[in-house]
Amino acid sequence: MSASAAPPPDPGHSALLTDLYELAMLQVYHQHRMLDTAVFEFFVRRLPERRGYLLAAGLEQTLEFLESLRFSDEEIEWLANTGGFDDGFLEHLAGFSFGGDVHAMPEGTVFFANEPILRITAPMPQAQLVETRVINLLQFQTLIASKAARCVLAAPGKLLVDFGLRRAHGAEAGLLAARASYLAGFAGSATVLAAQRFGMPCYGTMAHSFVQAHDDETEAFARFARARRHDVVLLIDTYDTLRGARRVVELAPALAAEGIPVNAVRLDSGDLDTLSRQVRAILDEGGCRDVRIFASGGLDEDSIATLVAAGAPIDGFGVGTSLDVSADAPYLDCVYKLQEYAGRPRRKRSTAKATWPGRKQVYRRFDAHGTMQGDVITLVDDPQEGEPLVEPVLVQGRRTGTAPGLAEVRERAARSLASLPPALAAGGSAPAYPVTIATALERLAAEVDARFR
Repeated sequence: MSASAAPPPDPGHSALLTDLYELAMLQVYHQHRMLDTAVFEFFVRRLPERRGYLLAAGLEQTLEFLESLRFSDEEIEWLANTGGFDDGFLEHLAGFSFGGDVHAMPEGTVFFANEPILRITAPMPQAQLVETRVINLLQFQTLIASKAARCVLAAPGKLLVDFGLRRAHGAEAGLLAARASYLAGFAGSATVLAAQRFGMPCYGTMAHSFVQAHDDETEAFARFARARRHDVVLLIDTYDTLRGARRVVELAPALAAEGIPVNAVRLDSGDLDTLSRQVRAILDEGGCRDVRIFASGGLDEDSIATLVAAGAPIDGFGVGTSLDVSADAPYLDCVYKLQEYAGRPRRKRSTAKATWPGRKQVYRRFDAHGTMQGDVITLVDDPQEGEPLVEPVLVQGRRTGTAPGLAEVRERAARSLASLPPALAAGGSAPAYPVTIATALERLAAEVDARFR
């Protein structure tokens, strides 16, 4: 028997998964010994339309990337062959690693525009090189977690499952979307590798092709049930939804005699409100009151909210394409900007893209009921009323403690979402959450402007 082939290397951990200009700048920094400490912060400039808040996600993968960042011999050889880099710089890359500090909002924290959710403090080359991948990781999972949170708040008490791998923009996107949606409160994902890799629940039913492959719909149901004895969810709308429901009622007693319960039926098309009511009536009249109804098919937070508000007897929803590509808001206007170099605060002043200088902290105030009242963005040495949200997670390249498990992050997200003002949690139009810029930060910006003017 021949040995199995080694799996391909993970491109997500390659030092070359970056933009060319990062390496070009690094070479200049190396040549001119610009190795002083730099401070960069990641934040979102503006919230997308119909997003009154965002949910921080992706920190764990970002830290894993920073901890493992190295240039392999093959990567350095490839860079040498491009002819764009000198030998001294390439020798420097051979010993490159990240040894800086990272401060961040914990995953599962609600945040708003201009609030830094991650700060990197490191020698300039280290802090600069990681820009592209840091944005890539934080932006995507935050985007999906924020979309998932809207679904969770639209369907309290309902089972929500990520169905989006097949429409996700690549393998990594599908996996991380499953993680981000679970973090935000989904019950799990249909993606098997996500269940294996992240230790999260996996859900699945059957495809229409399975039913079509049989000459008899009842036979398809029976075979599937006997193969999935403890996880039977039957797809009943391949031909005629109501007839499919009646066939489940006819089959259920025989399966029960074999110790096989039918857990749920799945609706994937048509008027889900009307059909769910008709199917519920058929199941109840047929003695299948314990069989739940699960719906899928082009759903998003708006269609789910409509079904819930109408009182449709649907117990759970599979959300696919709209979630994994965040269809209504497919990107965040997010950036990773230099805030300090060589001990001096720095500030970008471009039109509509100006930044606040210095190392920052965000303080959040709550009322007596635990509802968020307002945030203040200020400098790290300017304490304010409220809870500080940005905390150390990596010091000199090493974790400050054990990484929180996904279950712990999920609990934090639930608490954070529960603390939203009701108008924001409702998901519709709501007054903007109050975020204030502290006087100390405004004063520093004026000082920086005066110095560079």
